Amino acid sequence: MSDVRLENVVKRFGEHAALDDISLTIKDQEFFVLLGPTGAGKTTTLRVIAGLEKHEAGHVYLDGALMDGTQPADRDVAFVFQQYSLYPSMSVYDNMAFPLRSPLRRIPEDEIKRRIATAAEKLRITHLLERKTARLSGGEMQRVSIGRAIVRAPRVFLMDEPLSNLDAKLRESLRVELKHLQKTQGSTTLFVTHDQIEALTMADRIAVLDDGRIVQVGTPFDIYDRPATTFVAQLVGAPRINLVVAARTSADGGGWRTRDGSLIFAGHSDGSPLPPEVTVGIRPEDIRLGEGAFLGDLILVEPLGVETILHFKVGGDTLLCIVPGVARYKVGERIAFGLAVERLHYFDLDGRRV
Repeated sequence: MSDVRLENVVKRFGEHAALDDISLTIKDQEFFVLLGPTGAGKTTTLRVIAGLEKHEAGHVYLDGALMDGTQPADRDVAFVFQQYSLYPSMSVYDNMAFPLRSPLRRIPEDEIKRRIATAAEKLRITHLLERKTARLSGGEMQRVSIGRAIVRAPRVFLMDEPLSNLDAKLRESLRVELKHLQKTQGSTTLFVTHDQIEALTMADRIAVLDDGRIVQVGTPFDIYDRPATTFVAQLVGAPRINLVVAARTSADGGGWRTRDGSLIFAGHSDGSPLPPEVTVGIRPEDIRLGEGAFLGDLILVEPLGVETILHFKVGGDTLLCIVPGVARYKVGERIAFGLAVERLHYFDLDGRRV
């Protein structure tokens, strides 16, 4: 396997910079996730690494070797696409064998058979090997697509939202299988998704992209617990983080108060200069019902079985809170609550963490 390094990569489509000075390192045997909304530059990053797109500036390295002028076929990476890209007239076996039968590889047929048998067993598709891919379900086709990449034993796996077309239960099952497979294979994997659950549950590290730029790189804990910007804070976490604007109550930063005075926050300073106003981020799980001096009016209840999401108005702001199980609250109730002050997040009004 290999490590991957991007240095100041720029990729433009016309006047639009799809990748704007991207620098990134994926370590050997790491499961690295690119997370971001549609149009952030995630797929373009994969295509540049694979050599399917030519970048205008910067450099791409695989295992320390410069790849800028190397053809895609010579980079030894396996690309798993969002669409399955299988040959419908071929059997599962022949689809998986196809990349190994290239004249450039010259792999003996008994070795091809061994690799396919091993991959099929890991992906639980041995019973499908003689079936035509046109007769497979979506989940089975995606397993075959992943198996076709595995048998090549590439330096790097590039996966472009491979689970997005599957139903929720199958996505959950394949998430576990892919992560387990990556760890047992020791493969270097770069995985693209817009789904924050996939990113948080699968990644060793995450890079958050927004409009062609990297906003933050870190472990799932870093991304969730210390978001660098309000964009990152809103991108991860379900339900969404609560964001309220508060102003300093004194010149020395002794505390913060929302504009209508309905919420007051303790002083917060690490010694750096503080702006006169901040955006305070409050995760829904950090609101403690019945424990504090604040009051809110319940406007919506969302029972989800394992938990209930409550929406309530506090002055001019609407806050979301999570409580376990099926909560016995009713719309219109006035609720007392407190905050886990040590877990609040503070950002300047431009969205940068302070």
